[in-house]
Amino acid sequence: MRNYKIITFVLLLLQINTLCFSQRRSSAKKAQVMSDRKYWLAEMDRMVKPVLKGLAADSLKIIMPKVTSIHVDNKAHRIEVQYLEVLGRVLSGIAPWIQLEDGDQDEVAMRKQYRKWVISGLGHALDSNARDFMRFDIGGQQLVDASFLSIAILRAPWIYENLAKQEQDRLIASIKTTRRFKPVFSNWLLFSAINEAFLAKQDLEWDPMRVDYALQQMEQWYVGDGMYMDGQSFAFDYYNSFVIHPYLAAISGVIGKKTNAYQAMFDKIRKRNERYAVIQERQINIDGTYAATGRSLIYRGAAFHHLADMAWRRALPKELKPAQVRSVLTAVLKKTLESPTTYKDGWLTLGLYGSQPNIGDFYNNQGSPYLCTALFLPLGLSEKDPFWADPAQKWTAQKVWTGEDVPNDHASSLK
Repeated sequence: MRNYKIITFVLLLLQINTLCFSQRRSSAKKAQVMSDRKYWLAEMDRMVKPVLKGLAADSLKIIMPKVTSIHVDNKAHRIEVQYLEVLGRVLSGIAPWIQLEDGDQDEVAMRKQYRKWVISGLGHALDSNARDFMRFDIGGQQLVDASFLSIAILRAPWIYENLAKQEQDRLIASIKTTRRFKPVFSNWLLFSAINEAFLAKQDLEWDPMRVDYALQQMEQWYVGDGMYMDGQSFAFDYYNSFVIHPYLAAISGVIGKKTNAYQAMFDKIRKRNERYAVIQERQINIDGTYAATGRSLIYRGAAFHHLADMAWRRALPKELKPAQVRSVLTAVLKKTLESPTTYKDGWLTLGLYGSQPNIGDFYNNQGSPYLCTALFLPLGLSEKDPFWADPAQKWTAQKVWTGEDVPNDHASSLK
């Protein structure tokens, strides 16, 4: 009888210990997931606060460093346009998070503050009497920068809806001003098209020709396996992710609701989006590094703008699990920001891994590297979404280089 009681007691202890271990493991997994989101939020805050807080105080042009690439073509002009450049890029990346109505007490308070900064800052940017007034009519680069503002508002309608009527009118007029610029015969066609998509989304007069020309030309530039040429020749760079795929997805989302004329094309674009997302995930190494090829490398994590966009839109292909993508993008974020020279006086430096002046291109200025905020797009998903809520998962490179047997990969035409 005594032995029976001892055995029963031991079994009870084992059950309690197993339960406690299971709870600890569950708590550890939850803590890891939450730490990922908190890490992303902290890095986003560190990166964009100087921009939006400064603009809200009408002092961005005072505090922002006047930095250009050492290879700059026209230094004075590049500095003049850097303010709209940084505004459009920052807003395009954090827009989904601005739109979100979710999060713990700290995150909600943080978003409330950022919403105030965004609305106040845009008011200054659009007011010709403000110190931080930003012109949209001083060169072709303004077409580029206006387009990032357009896609930001497509991603966060809250911004437009909370502008005063006068500021809405000023914004519309400013976007239309960029019609005077002829886009470069390249991905720039999409900048014109996204501006028209913004106008169409607001049920305003928009130019179908600018949209049609961009869509039809990109179709001519499709080369296969989910990738497009950027103009009349193919370059092994990241412009399929920096601009082409995310812009085509955004344009499809708006114009597809205005007309059925592009239904077949948009279906192909969706399938190409999926294929290129698979390629992007496989491009990232086990430590978050990736091949430093092509121009505009100072955009850092924006090399995976497309993968982040697909995750945020819940459009990932079946081969990619949301938590797998969170894990791999977290690795990219950490790697591209870990260098002690990534920031100087609180502002991003020009480089891929810290300050690397020679990597800059002739068109780069202090505003340029902020396209890397594109990596923050999935912060627009609720913390309850599988992207954040599911435990971390290995990405393809980790599986391959630890000897796991993974599915093989095949090209797809998708013509």
